[in-house]
Amino acid sequence: MKFILAKKEGMTRLYGEDGRARAGTILVAGPMTVTQVKVAEGKDGYAAVQVGTGARKAKNVSKAVLGHTKGAGYEAIREFRDADAAEVGSTIDLSAFVVGDTVQVSGLTKGKGFAGVVKRHGFHGGRRSHGQKHSEREPGSIGGSGGRAGGRVAKGIRMAGRMGADRVTVKNLKVLAVDAAEGRIIVSGAVPGHRGTMLEVVSA
Repeated sequence: MKFILAKKEGMTRLYGEDGRARAGTILVAGPMTVTQVKVAEGKDGYAAVQVGTGARKAKNVSKAVLGHTKGAGYEAIREFRDADAAEVGSTIDLSAFVVGDTVQVSGLTKGKGFAGVVKRHGFHGGRRSHGQKHSEREPGSIGGSGGRAGGRVAKGIRMAGRMGADRVTVKNLKVLAVDAAEGRIIVSGAVPGHRGTMLEVVSA
């Protein structure tokens, strides 16, 4: 299994040999250092490779993490389960990926803050007629006495609340271009997050 940690840089378009334009997302991936290798027979009970990438000042990293990484301050540390065995301290880069690989990309979506039901769930809102004044974007009834839940609000009913900042995985993306020397990879389509979001790219 191939894997890499990469930051979202932005979107672009590439033209194929057939002349058709394809949308792609540019990801910047620096070298990763293996910080720990877990085995199923050990105390962890599962196989995984833990890696760190980027640089961070030691004063901004907890002492527990510094002790674990032997004093190295990484910007991000992630685990990849069922990855190929590697030695602690070894380096992983983009050289394993080639054009045409199928990958899946995981990361946090953009945070939207507190959102109403129209934006969050696509409610249509109230009618714009018959004297309504301030209820165009209200949710309407949420239950009440004698309702479907017997006088209480049903669990899971859609209402206003925090929107975004959810972990999302986009599957079946194609690698359109790889530049291992520059540390850039372009995958087809859109991926979660804003510019600068740290993403996990794993071969399918």
